[in-house]
Amino acid sequence: MGKPYPELDEALRQFIQAQSVFFIATAPLDPNGHVNLSPKGLDTFRILGPRTVAYLDLVGSGVETISHVKENGRIVIMFCAFEGPPKVLRLHGRARVILPADAEFPEFARQFPAYDGVRGIIIAELTRINDSCGYGVPLLKHESERPQLPAWIDRKGPDGLKQYQRDKNAKSLDGLPGV
Repeated sequence: MGKPYPELDEALRQFIQAQSVFFIATAPLDPNGHVNLSPKGLDTFRILGPRTVAYLDLVGSGVETISHVKENGRIVIMFCAFEGPPKVLRLHGRARVILPADAEFPEFARQFPAYDGVRGIIIAELTRINDSCGYGVPLLKHESERPQLPAWIDRKGPDGLKQYQRDKNAKSLDGLPGV
């Protein structure tokens, strides 16, 4: 049922672009550390090449993905078809974090809409691309994006976001460096 792919072909690109949600999974090297799985939405995912993808990381209550990627680079990104034919697509890779202060940030940021509250951009070089049936994934209808994150970021303002990141995003759950 599952099939590996050498790269993101046109059919896979169309599948990815049709999805309104994706999931990011990372883990620290410490076997007692917390595995992290985060749902992502908004217009924050880009295909940069046949084996390169990126997503815009916005301020959140934790900083696990950035911390894990900084520590070891391992990442998997998963897309599920909640509408139409069943399919699950996993993109395994080695990732790196580009922070707003990094010289290459503006070049990559141009790939995305302008969002306030950007912590960084995660770039992943894909080492394995595979799909699976997705028969057990329910059919769901996408109604709209939730307005809460952009509204919360607006209410915090630039200074409030900086303070929030100092308070909540300096370290991961396991004490790894964040932002």
